[in-house]
Amino acid sequence: MSESAEPSGRRVARVIAELDQLINWERRKRASAEAMRFSIEPARDLLRRLGDPHRTMSVVHVTGTKGKGSTAALIAAGLSRAGCSTALYTSPHVERLNERLRLDGRDVEDEPFADAVERTLAVRDAALADGGPGADATWFDLVTAAAFAAAADARAKWLVAEVGLGGRLDSTNVVEPEVCVITQVELEHTAILGSTRAAIAREKAGILKRGASLVTTLAADDEAGAVVARIASELEVPIIRVAGDARSIGARNRALADAVLDELGRRGRRAANGRPLSRAFLDDTTAAAAALPGRLEVRETDGVTVVLDGAHVPESVRDVVADLRARRGTSGKTVAVLGMGRDKDLSGMLKALSPHVERVVCTSVGTDLHYTPEEIAGEAQRLGLAAETAAEPTTALTRALAFAREARTDLWVLVIGSLYLAGAVRPALVRVRPERPC
Repeated sequence: MSESAEPSGRRVARVIAELDQLINWERRKRASAEAMRFSIEPARDLLRRLGDPHRTMSVVHVTGTKGKGSTAALIAAGLSRAGCSTALYTSPHVERLNERLRLDGRDVEDEPFADAVERTLAVRDAALADGGPGADATWFDLVTAAAFAAAADARAKWLVAEVGLGGRLDSTNVVEPEVCVITQVELEHTAILGSTRAAIAREKAGILKRGASLVTTLAADDEAGAVVARIASELEVPIIRVAGDARSIGARNRALADAVLDELGRRGRRAANGRPLSRAFLDDTTAAAAALPGRLEVRETDGVTVVLDGAHVPESVRDVVADLRARRGTSGKTVAVLGMGRDKDLSGMLKALSPHVERVVCTSVGTDLHYTPEEIAGEAQRLGLAAETAAEPTTALTRALAFAREARTDLWVLVIGSLYLAGAVRPALVRVRPERPC
């Protein structure tokens, strides 16, 4: 069979297998500042060899500890609603690699994405042959370059790109954005980004470029906000501040997206009908349709409400629970299915969950990067929480659902701690009717 006649599914599986031969920092055995290769030059080299496809699009660049993916999705939805052909790049994916690139609200199709990945692997081979920086490209470098190439192939005019990790040295930081967004700054990936909010803020502020604007929830007198303000001042980047105490995560993300669309309009950018871009294009229906998998995703199975969320820092967990307590079906106590990475604050996560959980079902996606179910259960019990273990995420979900059904009071299930965990259990829920996205 010729390559051109290769079945689509087989071709995609083949190119993903080729990608997976490379270093994937998202899933590698141990991650630290010393161990990780930190540079954007390999990604820059790959894109140069591909013809700099990212330079054909206007860009909004989004980073932050929580809400960056959902905020990026809302911005992209508003641009698409305005008639602007828009690509959305987010990470990580929950079930399929194609989720990382959405073109006007739809995951990229297999064939064009496979084309872009194959071209990107080919230019990496060329870099290996001539010793260029692209020879050191990682899995995320290649996926990012391929996604940008596929977006340009689709003739997208706008690219809304979510940072993968940090900002300054992230593969996405090859772009020259019109507007940058920093949602929040909390302690995360401390072995890589730094042990204080100020240090992490410096990394996230690395996406700022001269000539861009910044939209953020960070206050000027906040530890992280002061760092970001200083860097913005040095680059003459104006700051548009959005209230960080919005009534819910969803409301805060929406306010950020509204502010971005308004700022683009002030910068002279227009919709397809000639009107200035503004928050008017992000109506409630458009916003609801923009939800990403595994981000405050509410489903129901056999009468039990199940929420999937990738929150992995204590502050984000508190926000998630506070948001959900105001919603029908999730106002009472929950059975938490928890699995999380070793670089996260396990004790802090459990303390944030403690007032709201009836039981914790502890599990893992099965890599050395993650706490074992026994480690999570041990810490939960030390804190006085009822806990049990399940080696497999789907088993953990089954046990949580059974406990919720058998309880005398209304309980719901919260799957939290990692988008990889959400991806592991989501196939068991795909046939049930989803509720309106959060």
